[in-house]
Amino acid sequence: MAIDQTPRQDEDSIANAIPVNIPSADKNTDLVTLIGLVTAVGLIVVAALIGQTQANFFNLPSLLIVVLGTIAVTAISYTSTELRDIRRSLPLVFVRKSYRQKQMAEQLINLAVRAKKHGTLSLTRVESELARDPYLLNAMQMVSDGVNTQTIETILSQASETGHERKLFAASALRKAGEVAPGMGLIGTLVGLVQMLAQLDDPSSIGPAMAVALLTTFYGALLGTVILTPLATKLERSVEQEAMMHDLIRTAAISMVKQESPRHLEVLLNSLLPARYRVRYF
Repeated sequence: MAIDQTPRQDEDSIANAIPVNIPSADKNTDLVTLIGLVTAVGLIVVAALIGQTQANFFNLPSLLIVVLGTIAVTAISYTSTELRDIRRSLPLVFVRKSYRQKQMAEQLINLAVRAKKHGTLSLTRVESELARDPYLLNAMQMVSDGVNTQTIETILSQASETGHERKLFAASALRKAGEVAPGMGLIGTLVGLVQMLAQLDDPSSIGPAMAVALLTTFYGALLGTVILTPLATKLERSVEQEAMMHDLIRTAAISMVKQESPRHLEVLLNSLLPARYRVRYF
């Protein structure tokens, strides 16, 4: 009997000693993305200027072919409704949400201890803290309402997938544009070469015409490799981090409804977390 009471005593003391403090996922401008883009483009510009001061790396027709052409060709692949959804999601690549996975896991165990001691209705007393994360608030409200595990699993999974699909769709559009940009650069180069070949009777124009033709390929490679593809990867990584947080919350909610021990929940959460974020709560 003493063996069964010891874990409960630990859980009671923790519930009384530690208040609920849900880590908020605040949205801040992602300086890493901005600094990375400015640095990458800046290095290319500096290298171009240092290498040959007489070379002109700006050509408006080439730039228009690559940029506007990439936008137009990418837009062909989507409907007008899909393009509006993509436009709403694009600012997310420059916004960073702070996902503190270890702190969230600790607070989920804290909520489980509270629910174990005082009952699931006690979770309604901390809704002001839970409101920092709408997904968490929704999950804990269903727990306090006594919703069964299958319904919780279905609703939370669908809510998570809906939000992730929108961001992944925008990421796929960026990746598609990253594939189109070098192709548009090649098309612009071919146009320039045709124009150059039409002026072979003037040898002095061949060099400048060839430079303009190659600039279009340069713009296409720059736009696709340095800008669009990294931004798509950034958005996909953001979705992965958010999915991890949702998995933690969903696992905790189901565990609370099943009235499992918070110690068991700790094991479940640690099985989902990367090694460096695993918690030692008890």
